[in-house]
Amino acid sequence: MTAAKYPDIKVEFIVDYGLADIVAERFDAGVRLGAIVSQGMISVCISPYQRMIVVGSPDYIEKHGIPSSPQELTAHQCINLRLPTHGGTYAWEFEKDGEELRVDGQVICNGIRQILNAAISGYGFGFVPDGLAIPDIEAGRLVQVLSDWCPSYPGYHLYYPSSRQSSAAFRVVLDALRQK
Repeated sequence: MTAAKYPDIKVEFIVDYGLADIVAERFDAGVRLGAIVSQGMISVCISPYQRMIVVGSPDYIEKHGIPSSPQELTAHQCINLRLPTHGGTYAWEFEKDGEELRVDGQVICNGIRQILNAAISGYGFGFVPDGLAIPDIEAGRLVQVLSDWCPSYPGYHLYYPSSRQSSAAFRVVLDALRQK
């Protein structure tokens, strides 16, 4: 879908780490990770599976060492994400051989990019989407640790209410996504 092909359609993007009620706020659709799409919504997968990974700068790792398990993260600075909807922070979720662990960080940011930048700057370990961190890992600005503890999860989904009539503009966008 291109703007030139549909000059009358306006698409507005709002980035919010909260769980907005798209019906109450009169949005045509939202984007969330597949595991947290509300019931009663129609969901269309728009990305591959994702993976959160633990990364730190080479300088931080040189000074503080590499944890061999998630439990050892308690001895490190961990940079966490504040979740506005839940009023708390995102607990890092790890899993290996059926064992599940959750770790919470001491430094808190309200955006993934802030976490990534703080990790690059040596403030501690960050827990970020692998796709976001790969360029910095490849450039040597970050090092991935605890890889075998980081499971993948359903990717991003476009979701919209099944009970509401969609606008013509939204149907054009939806059709374009389904054709990919």
